[in-house]
Amino acid sequence: MGVNPLVLAIDAGNSKTDVAVVGADGTVLGAARGGGFQPPVVGVEAAVDVLADAVAAASAAAGLAGPPYVSHVSACLANADLPVEERQLAEAVRARRWGATTEVRNDTFAILRAGVDEPRGIAVVCGAGINCVGMLPDGRTARFPALGRISGDWGGGSGLSEEAMWFAARAEDGRGEPTELARTLPAHFGLGSVYALIEALHLGRIAAERRHELAPVLFATGAAGDPVARSLVRRLAEEVVALATVALTRLDLLEEEVPVLLGGSVLAAGHPELNPVIAELLAAKAPRAYVRVVTESPVLGAALLGLDHVAAPAEAGARLRAHFA
Repeated sequence: MGVNPLVLAIDAGNSKTDVAVVGADGTVLGAARGGGFQPPVVGVEAAVDVLADAVAAASAAAGLAGPPYVSHVSACLANADLPVEERQLAEAVRARRWGATTEVRNDTFAILRAGVDEPRGIAVVCGAGINCVGMLPDGRTARFPALGRISGDWGGGSGLSEEAMWFAARAEDGRGEPTELARTLPAHFGLGSVYALIEALHLGRIAAERRHELAPVLFATGAAGDPVARSLVRRLAEEVVALATVALTRLDLLEEEVPVLLGGSVLAAGHPELNPVIAELLAAKAPRAYVRVVTESPVLGAALLGLDHVAAPAEAGARLRAHFA
């Protein structure tokens, strides 16, 4: 089987998969979008089948006959949280014979690489959950298990929603301090009390996946001056800085000029009570680090990691970035 001198870039999140076929000169030859990548829910092979559908569509868009066999597959995948999971997923992807070499990483690395011109920096991502990774050109990385409370995590849209509900419930029934969250959270769903919201969530009248809608309500309530909501937002800022500081320390970057990239729906929203506080707190820990929100597509990061692997020239990366811009 002949090898096409191409990179197959895959960025697979819980809700969608993006695939791009990229030439060694950075030209995007074909791209496609597929469904979410959820091996914990459907199993590894069924999850990789979802990738295969998107890979086939991108290959067809690139004019390739049949499945590709490229120089390198760069796959950045959700749910690849532990090294053992990365190895398991890499074996499953490698078995599809899409490329001569295959590298699987957690999808947070795609966001990091998309936001920097060289593989050097820290990324903190806060969407449904929270995660942080760091990397250096020499291949060293810093990472966390990012499995939720069992691995010491706090924050993320889901976690913030749970915290907001906790404070609202205790405010309404008298166990806790007063907070406007007791009014704003149920009002978001057209309900008159936290008890009614608890009942609706518990009985499934409000779908479980809608709980993430409470996080923006928390931010709005904090911005309006509620002390409890504001304290939760500040705690998230402290958690982001704690993750970034540890990653910087592990990579000996604490005193260096280095980007700390913010990604994910919560951090990319640019909440005025959150991102400026993150920058302020980080400056006290790492004075030369600078904060930037990543707006680039994560599949760009997966593709850049692929070009890094094949030692493509710098102009290839610039051409690729210009395409996604």
